Amino acid sequence: MKDHKSHKLKFNPYLEKLYQSDKPLIIYKVDNGYDIYTDFSKKINLSKNNIHKFLNSFEKTKYKKETDQYVGFFGYEILNYLLGIKISKQSKNGFYKGVFYKPETIIKIRDNISIFSNKRKQEFNNYFKPTKILSPFKLNIKYQKYKKIFDIFSKKIRQGETYQIKICTKYRNKSSINPINFFWRLMKSNASPESFMIRDKNYSIVSCSPETLLLKKGNKIITKPIAGTLRKSKKTNRSSALKFFRNNSKETKEHNMIVDMERSDLSRVCIPGTVKIDKEKYVEEYRHLFHYVTTISGSLLKGMTIKNIIKSMMPGGSVIGCPKVRTLELLNQQEKENRNIFTGSFGYIKFNKDMRFNIIIRSILNYKNTSEISAASGVVLDSAAKKEFNENFIKAKSLLELFK
Repeated sequence: MKDHKSHKLKFNPYLEKLYQSDKPLIIYKVDNGYDIYTDFSKKINLSKNNIHKFLNSFEKTKYKKETDQYVGFFGYEILNYLLGIKISKQSKNGFYKGVFYKPETIIKIRDNISIFSNKRKQEFNNYFKPTKILSPFKLNIKYQKYKKIFDIFSKKIRQGETYQIKICTKYRNKSSINPINFFWRLMKSNASPESFMIRDKNYSIVSCSPETLLLKKGNKIITKPIAGTLRKSKKTNRSSALKFFRNNSKETKEHNMIVDMERSDLSRVCIPGTVKIDKEKYVEEYRHLFHYVTTISGSLLKGMTIKNIIKSMMPGGSVIGCPKVRTLELLNQQEKENRNIFTGSFGYIKFNKDMRFNIIIRSILNYKNTSEISAASGVVLDSAAKKEFNENFIKAKSLLELFK
């Protein structure tokens, strides 16, 4: 959190005007600070009609300056479409299937603040949106319904159709939020490696996502699957959490399955023999929990396209289950509400084809004066329904606390 605190101590008139304005903007946490994107010259709303054109467009672009990139997100539904997987009738709120923005200004917050902009003059319209909470949070499915879905999936696991599957639950309330305020409060308490915020005219997203799905630089690609969650207590630390994961057969099986699947996903786009585990089964610490993580890397095959990589890696296996395609089909049969952004991916694609994407979890989507927070936990052969149901609340807790 050092980068957040140093940023807050340095009053910057330009940033304060930007925060208080009505300009759409994006904040993305990076290793040593934050990148802020604004002054968008293009906004692409993804659909079945333009997704292939958008992904193919990067095969013709050239990278000349910092702003030569798109930043945004793929929703869950559009990623299913790319894989040819149909989604049964679900209730929808009309939210975008994905949105990407072409920034003309990028602000880098490090020890100092640097601004890269193609705009000669900055204009701001004063605007302040106070947070208004109009109703308490309600869970979209109660435990009895969750248990019914859990039992169906447990049977599918015993029958060998899937080995692991993640059931999504949603917390929802009526509210309008100030996403800038929510984001910096969240960074102060729970600054996860893949945190981001989007503020647009008619929606906002605030996220403390912990998982890097893919990081591509040149022909090198990295993924960091997370599989394994332990609730924090006064008696737990990193060492005891690691011991817990290593000695827990359910957590170990879940982790091994996801790591094997991510290695397989990488192998489809990488040179044979180059996919390897860089760092195996280590613990990352967050405000309310510990996670079990492995880092995997590979060298991309020559001629591998952006679309090839996206289709191979997304949606991220650690938040779906294993095997990916059959598990997605089973999920889509049972879940009656559209996931929207949840288990989609946020990140950037530069015009030189470098890119970085997370998995969208631990996120608030505010749209049409409704906030929704989704969470999912893994079901394997020896899972307990009550434990997995309660784990979803643990994962959502740091976001729910922002509304207090």
